[in-house]
Amino acid sequence: MNERLREMGEIGQSVWIDSLSRDDLKNGDLKELLDAGVTGVTSNPTIFQKAISSSSLYDDQLAELAREESDPKEVFFRLAKDDIRDACDLFRPVWERTGGLDGYVSLEVSPDIAYDTEGTVEEAQRLFEMVDKPNLLVKIPATEAGLPAIEEMISRGRSINVTLIFSLERYWAVAEAYIKGLERYVESGGDPSGVSSVASFFVSRVDSETDKRLAEVGREDLKGRLAVDNAKLAYAAFEEIFSGERWERLVEKGANPQRPLWASTSTKDPEYSDLKYVEPLIGPKTVNTMPLETLRATMERAEVRETIRDDLDSARALLGELEEAGVDYDDVSKTLEDEGVKKFADSFEELIEGIREKSRQLVG
Repeated sequence: MNERLREMGEIGQSVWIDSLSRDDLKNGDLKELLDAGVTGVTSNPTIFQKAISSSSLYDDQLAELAREESDPKEVFFRLAKDDIRDACDLFRPVWERTGGLDGYVSLEVSPDIAYDTEGTVEEAQRLFEMVDKPNLLVKIPATEAGLPAIEEMISRGRSINVTLIFSLERYWAVAEAYIKGLERYVESGGDPSGVSSVASFFVSRVDSETDKRLAEVGREDLKGRLAVDNAKLAYAAFEEIFSGERWERLVEKGANPQRPLWASTSTKDPEYSDLKYVEPLIGPKTVNTMPLETLRATMERAEVRETIRDDLDSARALLGELEEAGVDYDDVSKTLEDEGVKKFADSFEELIEGIREKSRQLVG
């Protein structure tokens, strides 16, 4: 086991890998990462688009499916199902060893229904039934339409990865949806101990958007700060939300807190350290999901210590400094959410078109 991942685990932070492909499953690369201390996997349309387009391992199954199914979206889910189920089986021992804390594999609902509550609920339920593994997390975006879908799925006893969170206000709303869903589940006689959830708070993209705006107003001195400080403030909110009488009533029934998950942790600006969104965000009851390059850097040379509560006063002060500089935090968050939904929707459309074209070639 990698020593740095072991140390992070002792502090209480889980490390997940932000990629999944049939190649990694077949050649043992994913198993190797599991052995090193990686305890979960996340996927999204961009990841699957790259996996299917760059590998021939899907061709035989794709040709077979194309002969019996005309809807390329349905073909995709049937292709993805096998990868997700195999990854769930691979990580099942982690899920069992940790009592359902880790060992999860995430599969996202279609990005084209990010603003459709009813459609999200229906598709999320279908994905759970399709994969039929206890360590599956279905990803639902934290759009306004996504919030009631998250609550509904939690109320059914389903485990959810809430994705595309950028603002503190939206994070509070996500946590509220989780708690209300658990309360409904308990009221209906459900056992909340089997329900797990993470709140995926996106990090590096916050700096990308904010730094651009700071450069426009000539406040270079504030660049490179908001992403980490935003996440630290979200963690402070997490500690506040998952405490007190209301939460303790659920804990008595066996409920698990919804852990903050740091997503988008690769460094986009080459001027910044490649561990900029790893080292300052280490803390108990958190997850950091990393692309392979960031994971390798972490395993090789990350300085591991608990840092998540450091410099909170400075983080709180930054929001006021940004406002004085003319950078609108709420607008930054909204822009990032809109762009995030569009980016995944575009990748999904590219994926569907790629499946459609490859199906024609294989069947022809």
